Amino acid sequence: MTQTTAGRPINDPGQRKQRAQFGVRTLRTDRWWLAPAITFAALASFLVYGFWAIFDKSYFIEPYIAPFSSPCLTSSCPEGARFLGITIFGDWWTLPPGILILGLPAGFRLTCYYYRKGYYRAFWLSPPACAVAEPHKKYTGETRLPLIMQNIHRYFFYGAVLIALVLTWDAVLALRDENGAWGHVGLGTIILWVNVVLIWAYTLSCHSCRHITAGRLNHFSKHPLRYKMWTFVSKLNRRHMLLAWLSMYSVMIADLYVRLVAKGIVNFPFA
Repeated sequence: MTQTTAGRPINDPGQRKQRAQFGVRTLRTDRWWLAPAITFAALASFLVYGFWAIFDKSYFIEPYIAPFSSPCLTSSCPEGARFLGITIFGDWWTLPPGILILGLPAGFRLTCYYYRKGYYRAFWLSPPACAVAEPHKKYTGETRLPLIMQNIHRYFFYGAVLIALVLTWDAVLALRDENGAWGHVGLGTIILWVNVVLIWAYTLSCHSCRHITAGRLNHFSKHPLRYKMWTFVSKLNRRHMLLAWLSMYSVMIADLYVRLVAKGIVNFPFA
């Protein structure tokens, strides 16, 4: 016989539509709010710093350029800061040069699968944690504007690769001294190289990168090189969350360091 609840079979349609009602938001007794609160504080601090850095004018001092302002593509950029000497945007561009390239790294991180989880929980409380009800009455997922734009993450990946290449070039130039002589290794050089390694690790650990390397292959045995690439990216992908945090703070630290040197706040023999 079919088991019953309150005299009705459990497979009764009316029974299935009923849901347990709770007078509290969650029955969890642990500090479930701590993780989203920390995430909120960390991401908010990065956003505040980024907004300040974009409008700060002390972004270059030989041989360093601040990552948030690179590549520098306007005539207002100091000659040594111009990427490969290119000034695509001439004198008519009067806003800070960092705004021109902000969309590529920002778009890549904003649409990143991990960051989406982070700021959905921390900023939108959707939901704030597992087994905790969200305050929103409707849920449409990522099917409407603006969240439908999350689907172009794979295209932002290509832009992120370009930015990583630019930052790599900046790190190479940091091996020169202020007179252009090669062989200089200051604290700024080390910081920029650590940053670029973490930026590459985060970029290549992206889920889209993993799919690009071998996501559509049916037979790995027929594509041994792409299989090796996929295996390498898969190992990085397991650390995607950690690399997201490390690279976020490494680029902020590298950017701040260059600006402090440019302002003369940090000034010692091995700067």
